[in-house]
Amino acid sequence: MSTIKLTLVLAGLLLIAALAAYAWHLWRRVWAQQESQAAAEQERRQRLGGDLNILASSLLDEQLPLIEGAIRIKVLLDNYDSALSNDARCQVFHQLFEATADVPTHAAWKALDKPARRRFEKRFTELELQHKAAARTAARWLLDEGLASRPDRA
Repeated sequence: MSTIKLTLVLAGLLLIAALAAYAWHLWRRVWAQQESQAAAEQERRQRLGGDLNILASSLLDEQLPLIEGAIRIKVLLDNYDSALSNDARCQVFHQLFEATADVPTHAAWKALDKPARRRFEKRFTELELQHKAAARTAARWLLDEGLASRPDRA
């Protein structure tokens, strides 16, 4: 084999080795990024699980208004686990969320005149009377079984 051919073969092998090393380096970065994302997702789920635990407990202890608690639980459940959120035992949270979807919040609530606020508050009272038992049952189920069955519970 001539010197030129040998030089070209060696240069080709060096190039292949360099590219393989670079590909390995890039794959290691991808794997590290995947591990980091998985850890961040696990941390997020643990935080959401803890928040759900606190909200459900607060709703049961009546430290949180029923309507507000149901809305917050529904939103967190959607972010925590859509299968759990869509469980039939959690549907009361969805019903209360939908029943109050048109209620103004924050500055818009403060801008309402008193008669408008009273109408919404009357509806809140009616919804609370209608759904209180179901919401408490759902919150109890979440604490006892729904969140407990999740391996990443906080």
